[in-house]
Amino acid sequence: MYDAGVASDSGLKTIAMQRVNGSARVAFAVSGGTTRLTDLYQSGAAKIRLPKVYDLPRTAVLINTAGGLTGGDRLSYEVDLAEGAHAIVTSQTAERAYQSVSGSAKVTSLLTAGKDAVLEWLPQETILFNRSGLSRSLRAELESNARFLMLETVVLGRKAMGERVNSVFFRDSWRIRRNGKLVFADDFRLEGNAEQILAGPATAREGQAVATLVDCTPDALDRLALARSCLDNLAAGTVRAAASAWNGLLTVRFVSDDSRDLRNALITFLTGYRSADLPRVWHC
Repeated sequence: MYDAGVASDSGLKTIAMQRVNGSARVAFAVSGGTTRLTDLYQSGAAKIRLPKVYDLPRTAVLINTAGGLTGGDRLSYEVDLAEGAHAIVTSQTAERAYQSVSGSAKVTSLLTAGKDAVLEWLPQETILFNRSGLSRSLRAELESNARFLMLETVVLGRKAMGERVNSVFFRDSWRIRRNGKLVFADDFRLEGNAEQILAGPATAREGQAVATLVDCTPDALDRLALARSCLDNLAAGTVRAAASAWNGLLTVRFVSDDSRDLRNALITFLTGYRSADLPRVWHC
């Protein structure tokens, strides 16, 4: 896609590429004992779909109709759960960051959960292609004893296609606050030759797919045994994982050199840990 040409320093006319600029928000509240939609807004390439579900909490599916991200693209999402509401936010498919001519794509997410609310942020994986640039930030604001369960997965290229990622820029920044107090901060930065950076034993030991789960809940310590039990139940394969809990937070880190193995492990873990099936888009 492109718009009108612009003059370069050399006097030659070049093509100014069209960029994605989208935003979407969704809100839920309890009415009549049921979580119901109270607000929905979408513009540009950022869309939200609300499938009918009968055996799961209310589910919002994020869609980037541009089909991927590249340098200069902008997407923003907002999710708000009022007191006592329970909802799952996921994505239609894997997000893809493609080769960038210049700059990075930027994606921001603002999530809020009121007292006794349960917000599950469970998007499918993000695939970083060679020479891609992506900067993401996620901010969650929790009230009182709200629970926030989030997962993010990053895959470097498609192994089955023989793709290699030897030049990339990726920045992921998370901030979670409860009653205005910062309780969790995590920053991930990958710049340069990803294969070399992730080859060391202190990084990913040549793993090309990584995932982090955070369960921000007052009873996190009580959930640690369950999390480790679910990890023990994972099928033997290339996935390595470990769980820890402290001060109302439980985290699990996963790494694998095969994205399919990691995806299968995440489905098994999340189903067992949550005692519930994942949204159907995870199985399409």
